[in-house]
Amino acid sequence: MGLFDNVEKGIEKAVRGAFSRGSKVLQPVEMASALRRELDDKAMTLDAGRTLAPNVFNIQLGDSDFERARAWGVTLAEELCDVVINHSRSQGYVLQGPVRVAFNHQPELRSGHFEIASATERESGQAPASLPGQPPSRPPAAPAHAPAPVYKRQAPAANPAPAGQPVLDIDGQRYSLNASSITLGRSSEADILIDDTGVSRKHLEIRTREGVSTAVDLGSTNGSYVNGHRIRGSAGLSDGNTITMGRTTITFRILPARNGGHT
Repeated sequence: MGLFDNVEKGIEKAVRGAFSRGSKVLQPVEMASALRRELDDKAMTLDAGRTLAPNVFNIQLGDSDFERARAWGVTLAEELCDVVINHSRSQGYVLQGPVRVAFNHQPELRSGHFEIASATERESGQAPASLPGQPPSRPPAAPAHAPAPVYKRQAPAANPAPAGQPVLDIDGQRYSLNASSITLGRSSEADILIDDTGVSRKHLEIRTREGVSTAVDLGSTNGSYVNGHRIRGSAGLSDGNTITMGRTTITFRILPARNGGHT
């Protein structure tokens, strides 16, 4: 998730206007959101603690959008690969192989419209995995008249631990996340009290393990959001992420390490 925030600040500005939907603009962020939804929709529970998610994605675009996607191919597709990797990691999904993104040509699609087809495929090129009792799925074939540029990125083995102190900025006050678990809510029992009637008594928990922080919704009434996306269970946090609960906006920050690496 965090890596694609860079697209909103950089790549998105460069691509803005390249994908058009009438008077609107199809932004890379929309494709990122669609990829997250595709992962959540197609995730399959194999057994306790293991949920399999797709790792191969074909983004189908109309004539003009396909040509523009080819022009932006490497930069945009690699960022979209990172979106898949980070969302899978934050949700605990298992990927069978490297993440691959292909831009496909579908002439019948109008400018500004796109579709995503996904599949689960092992790195060795074996048949895609499927649940017992279900027919094996097949990766969508690219149209014969237009070869699809494919971009691949291997998921890192582990989250790199950020060098710094995680903190929360709330209404002008800063709270250091010095414990492995910090709860936020209206209850006086919460570690951080949030005076907001739209916030549940125990609304959100921030867990920090080996330098990596995760937001966990505690079954709140109105939900919790990271960068505008509702938390479904948990969501990884990166420097600059915005957390929303009720009418309260919280900024998650990683402060630089001081004194030779000590915060």
